Amino acid sequence: MEIVEKYQIRGVPGHANRTEFDGRRVDFWSPANPTHLLVAHDGQNILDRRTATRHKTWDIARTSIRIAQECGITPPAIIAVFHSRTKEDPNGRYKDLTPERPYKEGVKAIIPPGYSPLDLDELRGDAYQRQITESIIPTITSSLDFTPTRDRAALMGSSMGGLATLYGVGLYPEVYGTALSFSPHWVIGENPLVDALLDALPAPDSTKLWMSRGTKGLDGTYEPFQSYADARARARGWIDGENMLTQVFERTSHSEKSWARYADQAMRFWLEQR
Repeated sequence: MEIVEKYQIRGVPGHANRTEFDGRRVDFWSPANPTHLLVAHDGQNILDRRTATRHKTWDIARTSIRIAQECGITPPAIIAVFHSRTKEDPNGRYKDLTPERPYKEGVKAIIPPGYSPLDLDELRGDAYQRQITESIIPTITSSLDFTPTRDRAALMGSSMGGLATLYGVGLYPEVYGTALSFSPHWVIGENPLVDALLDALPAPDSTKLWMSRGTKGLDGTYEPFQSYADARARARGWIDGENMLTQVFERTSHSEKSWARYADQAMRFWLEQR
């Protein structure tokens, strides 16, 4: 890990660190002596408005501090993992965040009009998840003198990152005990993708599951697949309001602004003792 920059986040004590892991940018912030860990996909939108889409972050640091204070606990350490889309590799984000195994095992990709299909051999979702769990997390938490337990570790993302969140928790059940999946982009695989990701999750009695969708624009197309996902999760044993919660946010769309508006709901579900 190479620390390339330290910067401040408005309203957040201390500083955040910008690092490089074998060419992948990762930002992190932590309070003193953390007890919880939040790992977020699309890290460019999590902490630093300079790198965020339309300069709008999820405001996760301030939100998590506020919710942790309400819950009477120390705020979580936050690791924000950037995707690898570049001018040279414009599909880098999709290669990182697409759940690799379901497609290689037969889920049919649903490609929107105007998009070129990715060759299955180009997908690197497994390598991306492996880098996070086997390199990024242990290196950063070691630097913080902190060993997270799975019951206090959550994975978070939106859209393709929402899918990658569910996929990562399924791949590494010993690392993450909570999935926070904002607006999962079910439309690229529809119900077969729902089946593949939810069936791969660890047992409901040891895992918390939070999902969301809006009602405007792209989020409005998710309704039938999210309803199916909710039913599938309940059939597997998740219980609404206990270890599972799906929330519909009326008049919200597929954007950082919308996700920031209700990120506190996800944080509260994760951090509150139940």
